[in-house]
Amino acid sequence: MTLWTAAEAEAATLGNASKDFAVSGISIDTRTLKAGDLFVALKGARDGHEFVEAAFKAKAGAAMVSHAPASSMGALLTVADTQRGLEDLARASRARSNARIIAVTGSAGKTTTKEMLRHCCNALGRTHASAASYNNHWGVPLSLASMPRDTEYGVFEVGMNHAGEIRNLVSFVRPHVAMITTIAAAHLEFLGSCEAIADAKSEIFESLAPGGAALIPSDSPYAARLVRRAEQAQVSRILRFGHQGDARLVSFETAGEGMRIKADILGRAVDCLIGAQGAHIAMNAVAALAAVALADGDVLNAAAALKDFTALKGRGARFQAAGIDVIDESYNANPASMAAALALLANAPGRKLAVLGDMLEMGEDGPKLHAALADPIAAAHTDLVFASGRQMKALWDVLPPVRRGAYAETSMGLVEQLTASLKPGDTVLVKGSLGSRMAVIVEALKEKAG
Repeated sequence: MTLWTAAEAEAATLGNASKDFAVSGISIDTRTLKAGDLFVALKGARDGHEFVEAAFKAKAGAAMVSHAPASSMGALLTVADTQRGLEDLARASRARSNARIIAVTGSAGKTTTKEMLRHCCNALGRTHASAASYNNHWGVPLSLASMPRDTEYGVFEVGMNHAGEIRNLVSFVRPHVAMITTIAAAHLEFLGSCEAIADAKSEIFESLAPGGAALIPSDSPYAARLVRRAEQAQVSRILRFGHQGDARLVSFETAGEGMRIKADILGRAVDCLIGAQGAHIAMNAVAALAAVALADGDVLNAAAALKDFTALKGRGARFQAAGIDVIDESYNANPASMAAALALLANAPGRKLAVLGDMLEMGEDGPKLHAALADPIAAAHTDLVFASGRQMKALWDVLPPVRRGAYAETSMGLVEQLTASLKPGDTVLVKGSLGSRMAVIVEALKEKAG
C-alpha cells in the first residue's frame, strides 16, 4: 500500500520532488531500509546525506534531502530541513487519519505497556504502533509519519529527559487517550525532583484531541499533582488506574510461564491470562485495558489477546542457560523499576542472584539511591549480588558480606566471577541502565547456554 505519493509529500513539507514517486514506508537508516521506503537524510552523529546513494542502492523509493548529493540514482524530495520535513509528514499523517490514537509515557513501563496495547488493539482492528523505543525527537515523528492511512488504532510511546520535550512531541500525536504509567526517580540529573518529573510527564495531556481522556496511576504519590496538571490542560475526562480508581487490579497469580489477572476495567469485570509475570506487568495490563476502553475498543477481546504477550528483550524476557534461569532486564533502570524486577526475582525458584549495573541520570542523589537498593534486595531474599559501575559501589559498600558476589567497575569485569559462581537451578536477574552495558552479561550467559 502506498504511504506517501510525491504530491502528498510535497504538500505536507512544502518541498520539491525531482520526479514522481510513491513510497510504502519511511527509513532513516540504510541498514534497515526496505525496498520502496522514503529515506530521510537526518543530520545526527553522521549526516544522513552521506548515505543517500546507499539508500538508492538498497532500492529506496525516494530520498528526503535538504540539498542534492553530487549525483542521484532516484527521486529526491528537497526540503528546507529534513527534521522539520519528517515532522511535517507526521502532522499530515495525523491529520488524514481516522484512527483512535493512544499515547503512552512514564518513568517505567512505557515500552511494555505500548507493546501490550499493540497486542490488544491488533485483536480489534488494523493497528500501528511505535517500533522498539522510538520515543524521542525523531522516533515519534518517524512512527507517526509511517502510520498507514487505513490504521484503526495507533499507539505511540513518548519519552523525555528534559522539560518541554513531551509538549513538542505530543503536539504531533494529538491522542484521544494519554497515559502516564508511573512517576519515579528517573532523569533526576536533568529535572532535579520527582515533582518536576511529574510536571514534565504531564505535558502529554496538553495536546489531547477534543473530548480526549487522561489516564493517571492512582497508586503514585504524585497522582494528585498529575490530576491538577490535567485540569490545567483543560482535560474534561480524567481517569485513574491502579489498586483503586476507575480501572482496578483485583488480583494476580502465577499460571505456568505467565499469570492470570482479575481486574475491573471501567465497571467491566476482566479475567484473563498474560504470557509474562510480575506485579508491574499486571498493572501495565490494567493500564493498557483501560486505554482500550477509553478508545472505544472491546475490552474483553483485547484482554483475551494478552495471553500471547511475552516480556520483551531487555525488559523481563526470560531464557535458560545450562540449567540457569535468566531474567533479562538489561535495557533500563531506575529505583522503581529495580524494585519491581527484584520483586519478580523474589518469586523465582532456586538461588537468587542479582547482577546490577548503574542507574544513570540520578543526579547528586545517585549514591544514596543506589545504596537504598539494599532494602528491596533483602526483601527479595537475594542470595548474591554482583554489582558493576561507580554508582553501584555505594550499594556494594552497604551490602552484608553474605550477599556479596563480586564487584567490578565494568560489566565485562563481572563476567568471569559471575559464571564461575553459577549452579544449576539458579535464577539470575540482570538489570541496569542501557549505558551500563549489562547486555554484556546477558550475552555471556547465552554463550554459556550455547
